[in-house]
Amino acid sequence: MTQIQKPPQPPPAALAPEPPTLPGATPDDETPDAKGKGAAWRGDLSASVVVFLLAVPLSLGIALATGAPLQAGLVAAVVGALVAGLLGGAPLQVTGAATGLLVITADLVQRYGWRATCAITVLAGLAQLALGAVRVARAALAVSPAIVHGMLAGIGVTIALGQLHVVLGGSPDSSAVDNAVALPGQLAHPHVTALLIGAVTVVVLAGWPRLPGRAGRWARLLPAPLAAVLAATAVSAGTSVPRVALPSWQLPQAPLLPHASLAALLTAVLTVTLVASMESLLSAVAVDRLAAERPGTPPGRPQLNRELAGQGLANVMSGLLGGLPVSGGAIRGSANVRAGATTRRATVLHGVWVLLCAGLLAGALELIPLAALAALVMVVGVRMVSFAHLKHVQRHREFPVYAATLSAVVLFGVLLGVLTGIAVGIFLALRRLTHTRVAVTEESGRHLVRVSGQLTFLAVPRMTRALAHVPPGADAVVELHGSFMDHAAYEALQSWATTHRATKGSVTLGGRSGRSARPTVEPDRAHACRPWTPWRSHHCTRPAPARTAELPGDQLLGGVSAFQRHTAPLVREELARLAREGQRPTQLFLTCADSRLVTSMITSSGPGDLFTVRNVGNLMPPPGSDASCDSVGAAVEYAVEVLRVASITVCGHSGCGAMAALLDSAGSPPPTDGATPLTRWLRHGRPSLARMARIGRLGRGEVALAGRPVADDQERLALVNVRQQLDHLRAHPCVARRMAEGTLALRGMYFHVAEAQAYVLDESTGRFRTVRADVPAIGV
Repeated sequence: MTQIQKPPQPPPAALAPEPPTLPGATPDDETPDAKGKGAAWRGDLSASVVVFLLAVPLSLGIALATGAPLQAGLVAAVVGALVAGLLGGAPLQVTGAATGLLVITADLVQRYGWRATCAITVLAGLAQLALGAVRVARAALAVSPAIVHGMLAGIGVTIALGQLHVVLGGSPDSSAVDNAVALPGQLAHPHVTALLIGAVTVVVLAGWPRLPGRAGRWARLLPAPLAAVLAATAVSAGTSVPRVALPSWQLPQAPLLPHASLAALLTAVLTVTLVASMESLLSAVAVDRLAAERPGTPPGRPQLNRELAGQGLANVMSGLLGGLPVSGGAIRGSANVRAGATTRRATVLHGVWVLLCAGLLAGALELIPLAALAALVMVVGVRMVSFAHLKHVQRHREFPVYAATLSAVVLFGVLLGVLTGIAVGIFLALRRLTHTRVAVTEESGRHLVRVSGQLTFLAVPRMTRALAHVPPGADAVVELHGSFMDHAAYEALQSWATTHRATKGSVTLGGRSGRSARPTVEPDRAHACRPWTPWRSHHCTRPAPARTAELPGDQLLGGVSAFQRHTAPLVREELARLAREGQRPTQLFLTCADSRLVTSMITSSGPGDLFTVRNVGNLMPPPGSDASCDSVGAAVEYAVEVLRVASITVCGHSGCGAMAALLDSAGSPPPTDGATPLTRWLRHGRPSLARMARIGRLGRGEVALAGRPVADDQERLALVNVRQQLDHLRAHPCVARRMAEGTLALRGMYFHVAEAQAYVLDESTGRFRTVRADVPAIGV
């Protein structure tokens, strides 16, 4: 008789150590050859100009919104770029005036004055240095994303409400509630000129990335914030509206501790430290993820403790020099990556350009109307309320935490808002841990016991009362729809199962846990596998010896029956959610129809993760092919335009029959109209065959495998075919447009079936790199 298996206890949570440098990886400042260095320099120089054009208006706008001297924003941009850029652990992150600290800084300036705010910035920087020294950076990422997103959304709401008053020609209050209450009166009596300038700024910000055609592509080389400020400045010419007023540069005054109690001072320092650190660390991870999706990026991961220390030193220097508090920002960092930055040089150079601009172009900056900067910061605040984050939080049933954090940040401030979110998160966790429902029903002669929630000692009395309703000798099925069972619940269930078996009854344990016990009384069935049994030779879906007379097709029906019996209960809830919400895959996976290529197995993906297109030879017909090839193009268009996938992967494989057929057809004329459908389809692989003929057997640097030579012509053609089909993809207008926007990435992959080894293409070198089991594939 089969015993109920004791569920393994979850291991204690541990902080992940800093990732080691990958073997063979080059430092973030280096590239492997002179050609690569030249390309890296060009990319960094171009990116530095783009980020500079973005940083100047954003820095001035943040300084204006906080009530600090306008030059404080430029000081923060220069110090953040030079200090954090040189010493931080996230090379592609751009540090500057902290958007997330805008509300906090404005409150500090109003309450204690500017010099005291600089002193608090210095103390917060020292606290960040200490936290980096004790290596707690990764612990900060353990905070629930719902709390972080709620905090940022609350800050965004507060920013938007305050700056809307400036756009309307008024002055914001220190409280978001006061700003909301005063908003109707301000809307009734707006300053028409300021409102027009703000409206122009918002319209250009929203419409600039959507400009169509070739002219639009050239125009988008200019960052939208700069274009909006330039347009607003042109509209305001000849009007008498408040404009930027930069004081003459002079040595900064020394920071001065505020006249406040020790508790108030510690609260201010803790708040600045917390928000600046969280914003910097989360932005570093986000920017690294964005860079990893771009082909040709050098491998490496952000060193978060080093980044935290670099941010601390930048805050110390910014405070001493009279600058705003700084942090890494996802807005500037993502612009840096999308503009082609490859090393930290881009960040440092952008700081140099800001410094030169502040010294040489102060007169031009003083033409900018304040209403334009206020509108710019208002839009930044609105965008901090991300509906994508809201959907993600709702999907994980953490909306109450998000809503509580957002509301408390708006009503009481950032620190109390975060503490409120943590309290609500703990309450919900405890409620989920203790809230367990047990129901007993009779279906088809069986007694079904459904347990929803976590099985802890607190739920044992409720469970045992429910199990007592199962008659002796009955067939019982216990479905566990939870992810945790403690020792007390296990012992109670084991004891009941033993007692029930003694009455000649049967017990089957199933549900979401995935560790099902076999029933005590085995029914006669064709298959003897269990859910999540290791896949091997299809034994789990082949007929049992007693039923070998069944037709061969019964293996398929037997597999479906095994799915309904064992796997369906485990995935039903997830599939029901997908049925309600619709599919939202993030990737299109184009691969071969070969039966040995199991996409879900080699990508560790599940329902809703991949939008998969399979055909003979993983071919992508180029635009202009005849209508018989529209099915693949239609799938790509649907994935790119409707599903808005973020990446497309073309995956070839070893032993591909299509590649063998193409090699056999080398030298023969193209297929005629009388050819078979397979022959006509394979004509789309002929460009790959011609490309391999051009590059020759050695590959001429265009295709190679890391770690071993290419085995034969069939494998070489499979590798060349991946690159060729990626070129065909780029020729499709919808793909080209999304790539130009920076919202779609293409990847090449090769899977060696016999070795069970995946390779990912680095298009800058033509080399397919090995995807190692212990290190993720980064930068390919």
